[in-house]
Amino acid sequence: MDFAPKPPIPVPAVGVVCLRGEEVLLIRRGKAPRAGEWSLPGGRIEPGERAVDAALRELREETGVEADIIGLVDVVDGIFPEAGMHYVLIDYAARWVSGEPLAGDDAAEARFVRLEEIDALIDWGETRRIIRKVFDMTVGPAR
Repeated sequence: MDFAPKPPIPVPAVGVVCLRGEEVLLIRRGKAPRAGEWSLPGGRIEPGERAVDAALRELREETGVEADIIGLVDVVDGIFPEAGMHYVLIDYAARWVSGEPLAGDDAAEARFVRLEEIDALIDWGETRRIIRKVFDMTVGPAR
């Protein structure tokens, strides 16, 4: 019999790069994985829920912000062995429509920040890469 630990089953999840002018909306994670770190609003896709609908729901639940999805950015594997988690993160770009950030659900804090602030705030390089990709797609390179 093989008693070796099995890797975690991948869980489909979404993330949202929500822009308001030249600012991006971030949340401070309230739960594992990466609890206490700044990240993108997002979370698991519920059974029967379309990914794009999950993105808007998670954005609303975690921040109180409403936005329009403007496109798919990338798909990223978030493999966190220390927490026994593997997420397949479907990241969307969105434009802010209304609402001021107010942390809710899994978020401990929520706020808009300027692009220049993300290196100091965000630990995970994939999150920084995704945010820069959206700025390059929407605002233009040279940042």
